[in-house]
Amino acid sequence: MPADLIGFADPAPDLPEALVPQHDLLMANLFAQGQALAFGRTAQEVAAEGVPAELVPHRTFAGNRPTTTILADRLSPSVLGQLVALYEHKVFVQGAVWNINSFDQWGVELGKVLAKRVEPALIGDADVSGLDASTASLVARYRALRGRG
Repeated sequence: MPADLIGFADPAPDLPEALVPQHDLLMANLFAQGQALAFGRTAQEVAAEGVPAELVPHRTFAGNRPTTTILADRLSPSVLGQLVALYEHKVFVQGAVWNINSFDQWGVELGKVLAKRVEPALIGDADVSGLDASTASLVARYRALRGRG
């Protein structure tokens, strides 16, 4: 499964200097994750590190996993818009290559039908017994956060 790794060189304009080393560590992990997915680690490499034999299979990784690393200066409205446009274009191109309509909205249509069942529970004192446990829990949390709970 391909993975996209997205990082920002400047995480926040008001980041205290004391937190810069943590951001550097975070970015080191971002870059290293791409490296790990690309190259993995063989059983021989793991064993050479002195890992007990029973743990070698758990610390061995195949590698050869495709990744894209996107490094932006900072997260801004413009960069966020560029990321959204990138992913919309990516979905469109994949659909064209695979000859499927990426914007066929049957799932969205089902969501609209289901939303009509959920909405009364959000705005009134409607009974949520007809909702699944996960959705009922989300409705309760939403109502509590909105002061309606």
